[in-house]
Amino acid sequence: MRAIQLTQFGGPETLVVSEVPEPVTSDGEVVVDVLAAGLNFADTHQTEDSYLSKQTLPFIPGSEVVVRDPDGRRLVGFASSGAYAERVAVNLARLFPIPDGVTDADALTTLVQGATAWHLLRTSTHLAVGETVVVHAGAGGVGTIAIQLAKKWGAGRVIATASSPEKRALALELGADVAIDSNVEDLNAALREANGGHGVDIVLEMTGGAVFDASLRALAPFGRLAVFGMAGRVPPHDVATSTLMAHSTAVIGFWLVHVTQRPAMLVEAVTDLLGMLARGELRAVTGRHYTLDTVADGHRALRDRSSVGKLILVP
Repeated sequence: MRAIQLTQFGGPETLVVSEVPEPVTSDGEVVVDVLAAGLNFADTHQTEDSYLSKQTLPFIPGSEVVVRDPDGRRLVGFASSGAYAERVAVNLARLFPIPDGVTDADALTTLVQGATAWHLLRTSTHLAVGETVVVHAGAGGVGTIAIQLAKKWGAGRVIATASSPEKRALALELGADVAIDSNVEDLNAALREANGGHGVDIVLEMTGGAVFDASLRALAPFGRLAVFGMAGRVPPHDVATSTLMAHSTAVIGFWLVHVTQRPAMLVEAVTDLLGMLARGELRAVTGRHYTLDTVADGHRALRDRSSVGKLILVP
């Protein structure tokens, strides 16, 4: 079968189509055709071996898939690995039925991006009604869902950041009260100005470096900064506990792997999100679709931040 099999670590140039053997199954798994797969920013770290979990060569990237079971039902969920391929080994019992009216691409938004946004607001930062939420990269996969969930769950004000007028317009269309330029010179001041001169309660941050530093300074007393990515590939500065104490603030780390290791947490989030999509209560924002031959372009779009919404692979 055709697949993207990495034989060396590096950037998008390593994503080359190869002929590889059929997947090997573990207990309870079957081999099925991949109808669609998800592209994620974490995949760009995976190909470099620069993320939290280390990789061993050779490997096929990707974990989010839409497949069809023997009864013809479409299912969405995680494979252990190997989603950038024509076929994949999965345990069908651990996947989620896709409701009628929800497309394959829309269903894929509920996994990495959707479950992350859901648990960042519910589990990590414990959003309370009336609080101000800052969503960085508001036009991205997590951001487009987090904006909508924050408004749905009672946020008093949602402030999105984005790098272009088009992305800021999308954030406002999705429900953000304010959308500011992520490249503004003084991000701390811009966030406070967008909140009427006050500090903010919650920040969802996935860039690192100067964005992390400015976001931490923008927090109000008892504010929470949730870190769920390293898109800037620049780690934040160390945070002194005295700084947190002085302002009664918190920095919270989030890695979706820990949700997937507790199946009930994943089921709660994905089931809720699929239901919202089916009822028209949540808008899935999907971007470009790629093939195996063009998937490197998808990684380039993720890395240079030109992508919007969830990117899809159709092998």
